[in-house]
Amino acid sequence: MRFLQFFGLKFNPFRKEVPIEQLFASSSSIELRSRLGFLETTRGIGLVMGEPGAGKTTALRAYLKQLNPASYHICYFALSTLNVREFLNGLAMELGESPAFQRVKTIHLIQQAIRSMFHERKTTPVIVLDEMHLASSAIFDELRLILNFEMDSHNPYILIMAAQPPIRAKLNLNVHLPLRQRILVKYTLQGLKEDELGNYLATRLAFAGSNDQIFQEPSLSAIYSVSGGLPRVVNSLATNCLIYACQQGERYVDEECVYQAANELQV
Repeated sequence: MRFLQFFGLKFNPFRKEVPIEQLFASSSSIELRSRLGFLETTRGIGLVMGEPGAGKTTALRAYLKQLNPASYHICYFALSTLNVREFLNGLAMELGESPAFQRVKTIHLIQQAIRSMFHERKTTPVIVLDEMHLASSAIFDELRLILNFEMDSHNPYILIMAAQPPIRAKLNLNVHLPLRQRILVKYTLQGLKEDELGNYLATRLAFAGSNDQIFQEPSLSAIYSVSGGLPRVVNSLATNCLIYACQQGERYVDEECVYQAANELQV
């Protein structure tokens, strides 16, 4: 890509693949980490919400990466493509069990595996369910059954549900009241604050090999105005800004460059 050479970059600084240690710590992501830390001590169910592009999956990836694998067993699912049978079978296999033909037996195997992992191996299962706003009511029902241990007297697991805001409407249905009441931690992940945007862009550029202030001050307000601070939109827009500036032979991104790049992206 020509713009990389033009700006002296080793790679696209705003690409999706970023090492965990290089992720920008926004105030919202730091608060989320604190909430999840509390969930570690109490165990049980947590709900992480956020608009598309807010960075939910990235933040959870960073959180899971720092967990001690000797103490935590991670199971991750994106519910957008799973029906109830696929979910139960997948969870059983992630926990080291062979799914049974009957649904009830599979649920029993899952509970047995969680108990054994927690009490005998001293390992806490961490079940992360992504895209939960797309999950069917049947999956919510299965979760309520799976996570009822010893008459609800203790939680030998951590369950983190990540979803877009429409999940509220599903959880507010009366049929899901028992599950909703079990949620111990709720947090809505926000995008970058406007005063964090400059540092975010500079951190990404430095990681890719440039310490130049390519994004001029007026461009920051324009980027924030267009993106709302959502990291995914910021990344796409910033990349297109670099491409457009390169095409124009400009070494810096100004306000006009941002709006031209946004127009090309139809953001």
